[in-house]
Amino acid sequence: MKDLNIIAIIMFLVFVLATLSITYWAAKRTKTAKDFYTAGGGITGFQNALAISGDYISAASFLGISGLVFLKGFDGFIYSVGFLVGWPIFLFLIAEQLRNLGKYTFADVASYRLKQAPIRILAAFGSIATVLLYLIAQLVGSGKLIEILFGLPYEFAIVLVGLLLMILVTFGGMLATTWVQIVKAVLLLCGASFLAFMVMVNVGFDFEKLFSSAVNVRGSINIMSPGGVVGDPISAISLGIALMFGTAGLPHVLMRFFTVSNAKEARKSVFYATGFIGYFYILTFIIGFGAIVLVSKNPEYLDIAKGVLLGGNNMAAIHLSHAVGGDFFLGFICAVAFATILAVVSGLTLAGASAISHDLYMNVFAKENASEVDEMKVSKYATIGLGISAIVFGIAFENQNIAYMVGLAFAIAASANFPILFLSIYWKKLTTRGAVIGGTLGLATAVVLVILGPIVWGQIFYGDESKAIFPYKYPALFSVTVAFISIWFFSITDKSDSAKREIEAYDDQYIRSQTGIGAEGTC
Repeated sequence: MKDLNIIAIIMFLVFVLATLSITYWAAKRTKTAKDFYTAGGGITGFQNALAISGDYISAASFLGISGLVFLKGFDGFIYSVGFLVGWPIFLFLIAEQLRNLGKYTFADVASYRLKQAPIRILAAFGSIATVLLYLIAQLVGSGKLIEILFGLPYEFAIVLVGLLLMILVTFGGMLATTWVQIVKAVLLLCGASFLAFMVMVNVGFDFEKLFSSAVNVRGSINIMSPGGVVGDPISAISLGIALMFGTAGLPHVLMRFFTVSNAKEARKSVFYATGFIGYFYILTFIIGFGAIVLVSKNPEYLDIAKGVLLGGNNMAAIHLSHAVGGDFFLGFICAVAFATILAVVSGLTLAGASAISHDLYMNVFAKENASEVDEMKVSKYATIGLGISAIVFGIAFENQNIAYMVGLAFAIAASANFPILFLSIYWKKLTTRGAVIGGTLGLATAVVLVILGPIVWGQIFYGDESKAIFPYKYPALFSVTVAFISIWFFSITDKSDSAKREIEAYDDQYIRSQTGIGAEGTC
């Protein structure tokens, strides 16, 4: 494993070239802003479900969760369950209404009957914060992959991936992102299925033997007990809230529902995606325990001097693929995982760029003074800016578990995006003042608590979690509560004339959200 794996590198390059070919094909068909942001709205529900799966089951899911199970045992599965349970909320409460009310971004929905400028500014900042945290996680995973596969320095690998994602988004838009995600979702589901199958072959398809072998390897029953990831009730509840409500606030996932033609296809997207994603998360559990049994004591996969896994715990699934399938399967898994990361970072960057170009530039600053061509140019400049920021932060967060990093992104989305989106659809008394003040307080609370928490303030700034000012890793319990209470309070106390008009406009919005037919935004 320490020497260059020629077979793996060849397969890796083949997959990257295939991805670039799809991007080239899509670039020739991306002419307008609608093409760039939503692939022209011509994606079917089933295709969109696969694309969502390819977006969702990315580095954080495949590498991060399996690495967390490898490190902590049974308790690492909390992320799998948490990521999954957000989808019923999407299915029953958000998907159809989002498609009927929106155009390119979720801010289109939130600002439907409210004032455009303040809502879009807030939505853009919430989206950018979420996208950046998510991007960091993906870049850390891809950097580690390249580091192991090519023997390149981690920092160089991060820069390489960042440059590649800028090229993909700038030229391919949503059409390229969608089809890359579809292809990679199918391949990753097949690869993870084979990986889990081979683990079960090694234990005679006996789960009891898998778990008992893992306990024997670790020399402790603790890996079958809770408390390894979240050690107190507040952290457990906070993480659950982040993962459950954050799903319905992720800008790159919300954006996917504008790629289908109508609300029925949007509902089908969520239904099929829930099945694909649920199946995949079951596989990560088997993969994590399989890595404990087959990898953790094998010197071929260990940094003997440090006594840790080569590349860190995030690489548990990668080493397991070599243990059960040799160089060929390692190459396949590395290539698919990396190509999936490229698709995900493309979707993330596209969502962040659309927040800047569509929400801020077109609808707040330039308004009728800008054309679609100008909007596309701003999108491409924003893509470069987001790519550079992700590279810098990806280097700073090298040693963090990427599932945890995504958990923070979910916390931001649950605090800033979800409350405004949900209440704008279902609460008649929501006003611009309530949404802006409450959403800002929710976003600010989440960001400040992340900075003051054990990871950033403790580990990154001081190298010691005990020095953190805020004691909990997961801020969602506090920040989501602040957001909802603030939105409610500042809305019901708003007696302005504009607030009355916004409340009266709710009936038109509700009709359109249910049927897709009705008046356009009035405020």
